Amino acid sequence: MRILLVEDDRRIGGAVRDHIAADGHAVDWAETLEQARAFAKVASYGLVLLDLQLPDGQGVGHLRDMRARADRTPVIILTARDQITDRIAGLNAGADDYLVKPFDLGELSARIHAVGRRAGAIGPDLAVKIGPVELLAAERIAKLNGATVELTAREWAVLDALTSRPGAIVSKSTIEDALYEFGAEIESNAVEVYVSRLRKKLGPEAIATLRGLGYRLAT
Repeated sequence: MRILLVEDDRRIGGAVRDHIAADGHAVDWAETLEQARAFAKVASYGLVLLDLQLPDGQGVGHLRDMRARADRTPVIILTARDQITDRIAGLNAGADDYLVKPFDLGELSARIHAVGRRAGAIGPDLAVKIGPVELLAAERIAKLNGATVELTAREWAVLDALTSRPGAIVSKSTIEDALYEFGAEIESNAVEVYVSRLRKKLGPEAIATLRGLGYRLAT
């Protein structure tokens, strides 16, 4: 999933970016609301992590503007404000979840997964079975004929993109968006490389290629 992180504290922002990137998400980091708006004009996000106090404005106001434009991108507020009135204001403005700093990065991962799952950006928690393959996305467990198969974060990112649309064709560009952030160098065959690795680990029939259209999990 591609995530927009809006955070002006470089220490916190760097830690959050590195942690969720290690989970397999592509992360674009904006330090101001102006940067966040510029990113959102040219990229589609599965989730926004939004600080409330930013150098050029208030995160709650930005969130209200998003919802006024009918932008339903899920938003998790990350803030040092721990007053219940601030939480209520954020949720009433349209936030999907709220974390008070300092927070545990493991809990952030769980919140991202839960919100992404509800929004359909991450596949469901139930087990997905493809012949001899069983995928449990929430636990990051993949099995082939009952034996656990080790997958990398990027390989899980590809599977998340596929399981979020069961049976549907997922375009190459959609998978690229889930894998790479702004500024990242993308090899023209990057998606093909990850799909090939997954087939080697899960079996050649696990992922079907539809020439000129994209990929889908085999049914």
